[in-house]
Amino acid sequence: MTKTYPHPGSAASHRGAPPGVRDVSFDIGAGQTLGLVGPSGAGKTTIGRAALRLVEPTAGRVTMTMRAGETVDVTTLFPRDLRRFRRHMQMIFQVPYTSLDPRLTIRQVLREPLRLHRIGGRDSLDTRLHALLDKVSLDPAVLDDLPSSLSGGQRQRVGIARAIACLPRFVVADEPVTALDMSVQAQILNLMRDLQEKLGLSYLFISHDVAVVAHLSDTIAVLSDGETVEHGETDAVLTQPAHPVAQALVRAARRRFKRS
Repeated sequence: MTKTYPHPGSAASHRGAPPGVRDVSFDIGAGQTLGLVGPSGAGKTTIGRAALRLVEPTAGRVTMTMRAGETVDVTTLFPRDLRRFRRHMQMIFQVPYTSLDPRLTIRQVLREPLRLHRIGGRDSLDTRLHALLDKVSLDPAVLDDLPSSLSGGQRQRVGIARAIACLPRFVVADEPVTALDMSVQAQILNLMRDLQEKLGLSYLFISHDVAVVAHLSDTIAVLSDGETVEHGETDAVLTQPAHPVAQALVRAARRRFKRS
């Protein structure tokens, strides 16, 4: 997959354009996690958003093999078909507070994806919402709260609940624990692992921190300046990083652990 933006100085360019990516290619197996790591500005978020067609790839394909065995080319879906297909691919955002509408209660936030994809009826709504909150270890009492009433960890649990509400196959987690303190990070990572095992989720886990993605990832891809510079099994990348960017990320993670 390639995603390019107008060259700086061109009539179509704009300041602050996100970084592009070139010829990025990877597979994520059913129920597995690819950790996508790299320094800021490497293009990690662009890949995650392009994989979900939140931004349109310039070239290449994104495909998903469904449970029945058929393969869907996501990049060729027409808008109406893409809207329907989004129930199978969802996103967990970096900052839980800004990703939740502050005017909506948690009940309204979680009800929206069910309504959009016509899952269940009014009679079963409360049962579904209670079951959803149970999956992310939240008390149903939060349903009538606004996001501002919750802690950062609770808000991220709501964000995760929203992402899994329609039982997707594929979830992009874009720096999902960066805005949380260390103890809450561990709780969220453990929750994501449990949900993956129970629901068979496949994750694209985006982070600048190799130590964070190592908790969940079967494989790691290292990105630099919009290109994949290293890709392999997690243990191999952590113990024998070959590319200088991968080596620098691993060294930074080791120093952080020594300080803590």
